[in-house]
Order: sequence, then C-alpha cells, then structure tokens
Amino acid sequence: MTLLTVALAGLAVLSLGLGQVNIPPGTVLRVITAQVWEVQADWPGSVEQIVTNVRMPRIVAAMLVGAALASAGAAYQTLFRNPIVAPDVLGVSAGAGFGASLAVMFNLGALAIQGAAFAFGLCAVALVFAIGQAINRHSLIVLVLVGVVIAAFFQAMISVLKIVADPINVLPVITFWLLGGLNKITPGDLPLVGTLIVASLAVLLALRWQINVMSVGADEARMLGIDVRITRLALIVAATLMTASAVSIAGIVGWVGLVVPHIARLLVGSSFDRLLPASALTGALFLLLVDNLSRAATAMEIPLGITTSVIGAPLFLLLLLRTKRAWS
Repeated sequence: MTLLTVALAGLAVLSLGLGQVNIPPGTVLRVITAQVWEVQADWPGSVEQIVTNVRMPRIVAAMLVGAALASAGAAYQTLFRNPIVAPDVLGVSAGAGFGASLAVMFNLGALAIQGAAFAFGLCAVALVFAIGQAINRHSLIVLVLVGVVIAAFFQAMISVLKIVADPINVLPVITFWLLGGLNKITPGDLPLVGTLIVASLAVLLALRWQINVMSVGADEARMLGIDVRITRLALIVAATLMTASAVSIAGIVGWVGLVVPHIARLLVGSSFDRLLPASALTGALFLLLVDNLSRAATAMEIPLGITTSVIGAPLFLLLLLRTKRAWS
C-alpha cells in the first residue's frame, strides 16, 4: 500500500508537468506548496495557472475515476464471486451513455449532460434490481442476466439516437463522449463527483468484513449473523454510485474495473479488506498513466476509452495466462 501511494503521488507530480508546456517536477512541487504555505514565487504566473487551473482538475479526475471504477469492479467481483464481472455488469454504463446522448440530442449544456448520464445510470441499475427481485430475489445469476438485457436495450437506444442525430453537429459529440475522455474537466466538476465517490468508497470500507464473509457464500454469511440482503443492496448502491459518478464526467471507460482488481489481487491477495484499498490505488495509478499516454502519444489526443481498451485487452490476456491454473 505504501509503495502504491508513493508511486501514485510521484506520477501525479510528473503528470502535472506533462503537456505542451513541460514543467519540471521541482517547479510543480513548489507551485503546489504555494497553495498551502507562503512561498516566494520564482515562476511565471502562467505556470501556476497551467498547474492549478488546467492540469490539476484533470489529474484529480483521472485518479477519482480510476479509483471508482477499480473499486466497483473489486466489489462486484467479490459479490458475484465471478472474476469476469465489471462495473457495467448491471447496465450502469449503457444507461449513462444513453442519458448523455439524449442530453446532447436536445443541445443541453455540459452540466446537464453529466446530470443526465448520472441519472440514467442509476435508473438502469434500479430497473435491473426491480426486475431481478421480481423474478428471483435471492439469485445473483438472475441479476447479472437482467443486467445484460438492460444494457443491450440501452445500447440499442443509443444506436437509435445516433441514427436520428444531426450527422454534422450532434453525432460527433455523442460519438466522442461515448469514447471517453477527461479533456473537458473543469474544477466545478470535481466537488460533487468527488464527494459521491469518496462516500461510496467509505461505505464499502465500512462493510469490508461482511463482504469478505459473503465471498464464501450467502448461507455461510447468514449463519454468522450477517444480513445478506441489506449488505448486498448497500454494496450494489455504493458501487453503482461510484460507477455512475465516474461515467458522468469521463464517458464510458472500459476495462479498468475488470483488469485492475486482478492486478490488485496479485499484489495483496483476495481478502476484501486489503483488496479494496489496493484496487482504488492501483486503479488511480493505472488510469492516470493511461491518460498521460492518451495526451502524449500523438499530437491529437486519443480518446481515453480507446487507450484503455488497447492496453487493457492484452493485459487481461496476460493475467489469464498467468493465473490459468487458479481460473480452471
């Protein structure tokens, strides 16, 4: 945990200096220190503006989104006892994508697009949960299957919106939002999203022992006095809030919630009390690194969702090969 924290802090400092205007790490540290203590400024005012107002929100957002998606992935994989479950298993990403696309169709502002993405992501999961409870309230398999159906439905609705959208002014905006990215993050986007992600992560940390026991099985958890239904509901709500919050500001960013928990599991083991913080730190580190590559790989910024797919897919295959005995 200490090494991950130090690596994340170091990468954040390097990331703040990375861009069209390169800023040395020492200057970045002095600029950050000047925000807390009085320090004699020996740098141009433009450098401070770049660090604090342009790059800082993006760096913080990348760490929040990475931590949220990875933590949600670890929670879902532990709950469903399935190593290939991802945060969008209950349709939250597809619902959020439809909400954002709908807001773009009506030519609403950036804040409305984020709000619609967040609201429809939660609505998708609420719909999945309601239908799953009506079919079989105790079956996690049913919940996953309903999630696949609802996600497919919202993906189809996104396709409908793309067909009817203005191909010149609207369709490109929808397409680029769905590809994911952090290039439009502003300081005003962070307080609400950060609060929701941190609060949801705190709920998962508070329930870490109950979730750990539930990973053995629901019957064993009930024998030990755990209210399985309440714990399961709290986990789903917290993981969904984190995922919806991340998607609302970053678009659909795949593979983080699937791959990163496996990397964390290799580092600290499967016990959820260690897996959760390790997943959060590793997810923040992973997405920050990927965002740096998206910004620096070419003159034109590559959408974040493409970069995570290009890196995440072969990385997941390597993890499969490394752990093939345990998986079988």
